[in-house]
Amino acid sequence: MIPTEDASARKRVIEDKLKQEQETLSFIRESLEKSDQLTKGMVSILSSFESRLMQLENSIIPVHKQTENLQRLQENVDKTLSCMDHVISYYHVAKDTDKIIREGPSGRLDEYLACIAKIQKAVEYFQDNNPDSPELNTVKARFEKGKELLEAEFRGQLTRYSKPVPPVLILDAIGGDEDMEVQEDVMLEHLPEAALQDIICISAWLVEYGRNQDFMNVYFQVRSSQLDRSIKGLKEHFRKNSASSAIHSPAVQTKRKETPTKKAPKRPGFEHDLRGVKHLSDDKHGAATGKDDVLDIEIDSYIHCISAFVKLAQSEYALLTEIIPEHHQKKTFDSLIQEALDNLMLEGDNIISAARRAIMRHDYSAVLTIFPILRHLKQTKPDFDVTLQGTAASTKNKLPALITSMETIGAKALEEFADSIKNDPDKEYNMPKDGTVHELTSNAILFLQQLLDFQETAGAMLASQESSSSASSYSSEFSRRLLSTYIYKVLGNLQLNLSNKAKVYEDPALRAVFLHNNYNYILKSLEKSELIQLVAVTHKKVESSYRELIEQEIQNYQRSWLKVTEHLTERNIPAFQPGTKLKDKERQIIKDKFKGFNEGLEELCKIQKGWAVPDKEQRDAIRQAQKTVVSDAYKAFLQRCANISFTKNPEKYHRYAPEQVEEMIDKLFDTSA
Repeated sequence: MIPTEDASARKRVIEDKLKQEQETLSFIRESLEKSDQLTKGMVSILSSFESRLMQLENSIIPVHKQTENLQRLQENVDKTLSCMDHVISYYHVAKDTDKIIREGPSGRLDEYLACIAKIQKAVEYFQDNNPDSPELNTVKARFEKGKELLEAEFRGQLTRYSKPVPPVLILDAIGGDEDMEVQEDVMLEHLPEAALQDIICISAWLVEYGRNQDFMNVYFQVRSSQLDRSIKGLKEHFRKNSASSAIHSPAVQTKRKETPTKKAPKRPGFEHDLRGVKHLSDDKHGAATGKDDVLDIEIDSYIHCISAFVKLAQSEYALLTEIIPEHHQKKTFDSLIQEALDNLMLEGDNIISAARRAIMRHDYSAVLTIFPILRHLKQTKPDFDVTLQGTAASTKNKLPALITSMETIGAKALEEFADSIKNDPDKEYNMPKDGTVHELTSNAILFLQQLLDFQETAGAMLASQESSSSASSYSSEFSRRLLSTYIYKVLGNLQLNLSNKAKVYEDPALRAVFLHNNYNYILKSLEKSELIQLVAVTHKKVESSYRELIEQEIQNYQRSWLKVTEHLTERNIPAFQPGTKLKDKERQIIKDKFKGFNEGLEELCKIQKGWAVPDKEQRDAIRQAQKTVVSDAYKAFLQRCANISFTKNPEKYHRYAPEQVEEMIDKLFDTSA
């Protein structure tokens, strides 16, 4: 049972809590009532706002739509006005551009092209929108006029600035400075940079908008003329400088191989192209030296013009690629180079014709003019082929055809020269009276020596005429062997002809001296040059063969002295004892021997003094050998007859002392003695 006090206390506590909860509940109820009132107020406000907003919206939306329509109408009006202005501008293009078109593009190309662009747009507008309007014809005419003036400007600038390249620049381009170890390419500037850019710009416009290729014809015609004039100017430069050198420098007559210009191009073969190239003509042809000088100038000039053509053509192609559309470049270049190339080929044909005429006159030395040219053409051919790559076949074949013609005429001249050496007539009046070297020998050797500078060229000439399969792809060794065989053939023909010519001499001794001189001259000439090595390629014993021939002719000559020395032999001399008196017949035999010796010695010395042995070494050797033979025999004879009394007047028969005999022999082959 719970105590009464505790229950009362507990009841009070519960009542206090209940009271508090009732107060809290009352507060919550009051709060809820206030919240309901506020909510109702807010709902009322929102409802009022919504109502007003709907009213506003109903009022604003029609206004907005109307404003939007007005703005759209305004934009359409602006666009229409802009289009009208644009369209109207096309109707004024002809008038607006009239002055600029009439004045042309000179000096203001960019402005002019902008003007043409306006006209072009007007043409396109009228064609698309009003093809029947008269304005279309007007702007079309203005466009064509503008295009014509652009073409005229293209021609004008190209013509105005296309000047021949000065010869000095060409020579620098193909040669360079001799003192420079590393040669630098000389750039040829054909057009000023400003003019070039204008021409490129006009070309591009004509290609894209002009729809006209006539300007390409204008280009190749103008540049073709410039190229041809440049080469002709170089040729004239050679002639003038050479003529001036010939007037002011006597050395030109003796140093004919030198290039007549201040700077000689340092291309392979140039420095020796003209070495020794001269006619073998004698004085009967008149001013041969002067003609040879002119000929050398022409050869040198032609060789340089060939190199100049290659260099200038390469430069022209580089210029052309900047101006002419790619798919027209090869054809335009082909047309551009034709005139200059044809002139060079024609000049080459003229050289061949001149050589052919010379061969018909049996002037085979004239073919030597072809050798330096042919060698240079073959050296230049790779550059030619690269430069002409892409041109027509007829253009590419011009140089090979010229080379083939030169090789053919050169081979013909070589073969006919060999035949002429063999068949040169034995004219008595043309034989040297003193038995010296025949003109045929010196000419033949000189001709062969001059081939040394052109061994590969001459060998190729001969190889080009070979029909064997090996000749179709001949090597340098093959052509060298052919040339060796050819030279040996010429020498053989010369030897045969000299043997026949020698028969003209009635005196066998003079015949021997003549053959000796010629064989010795041939051998010495072979040894002094590379001919001996060249012949030895196919005939190794040629040197020993000539030495045998020379020795044989010396022996033939020495036989002429037998009619002198035979009188000194012991044959028919009677045997006797010193102091024995000789019979008349025996005395007469000794007298006849003295007389025969004296007369023979005097006769031979008188005759042979006028003969010639130009080689001092050979002359001294022959004299010495003859002195030894005659002097020894004469001394022995005198010693045998010393104690014989065969005459009362011994001085009548014993005319010469041995020393005098030797002195007389020392005067052989000496017309001044």
